[in-house]
Amino acid sequence: MTQPRLAHQTPSGRMYARSLSGLPEVPSITTVIGMEKTDLDGWIGWMAADAVVKDERLAQAVGSSARLREVARQSADAAARFRDAAAERGDRVHDYAEQVSRRALGQPHTMAEARAALIEHGEGAYADRFDEWWDLYDVRPVAAEITVWNHTVGYAGTLDLVARIGGRLCLIDYKTKGTGRDGRVKALDPKVVMQLTAGLKAEESLVDAEAGTWEPWQHGAAEMLLGVALGETEVAVHQANPAVLPRHWHKFWALRQVWTHAQAVADAGPALRVIGPPPVAVPAAAAGGLEAARAAAFGGAAEPTGTGSAAAEAGPADRVTA
Repeated sequence: MTQPRLAHQTPSGRMYARSLSGLPEVPSITTVIGMEKTDLDGWIGWMAADAVVKDERLAQAVGSSARLREVARQSADAAARFRDAAAERGDRVHDYAEQVSRRALGQPHTMAEARAALIEHGEGAYADRFDEWWDLYDVRPVAAEITVWNHTVGYAGTLDLVARIGGRLCLIDYKTKGTGRDGRVKALDPKVVMQLTAGLKAEESLVDAEAGTWEPWQHGAAEMLLGVALGETEVAVHQANPAVLPRHWHKFWALRQVWTHAQAVADAGPALRVIGPPPVAVPAAAAGGLEAARAAAFGGAAEPTGTGSAAAEAGPADRVTA
């Protein structure tokens, strides 16, 4: 898969620059969507436990705490290893899909090499199913791996494919999926609708990465947004329901604001600081001095005395507003 040339991995997530010589400016679409955390604790625990049960050394390790710890230690990262392997497989499948598009567009391509890489890893069925889908749906590509930018909200991303299917202009996002016990490709995550909607709402598309040349986004009137699940046994095509697109766009917008505030909090410095106990009690005659001591210890001014004072009625001068 061609990596977006303007994308950068940063401590704030994946971000995009305007040119090859520019600095990262806005978060990627997937980074924004990632602000909504998914609870994977159960899956991670299951993967680790499953790896232990399937470890060939388990029978010999029973009765030896040292050997059992070794098995457990090497099984603890089973979920991460599975995730990384799935990501590598997804890159190979996406690369093949891109090369098919490039060939159809009359552009230089490495389709044969991409297919060979899949076969080498025992994944040739993904290419076969993709070819069947491509022909069955009579896909007519317009642009592949196109980088887009939205200035108003502040994000960028790269779309897998813009194509015409059945005479309709479609924005398409590929997702490589495993196969369920029923032999069918696994379902797509509904978050793909946010990803497609953000692509639809782009304002510019990249023309030349090195020069940093952009043009107005020409496909914002696409008629269909499609999530395409690529599997070994089949390809399942899902259309984003037009009736729900505004809600998913509003959610994406809100997550973009969360990203902004998360960066502001991270840049603000430590959120907590250690303070000592208040001063010990002193005789009543020194009460005035005690108030000053308390104020100094807690970093504020002495509280006003008396009732109905202007200071008491005004409220905090640095009240936080949202």
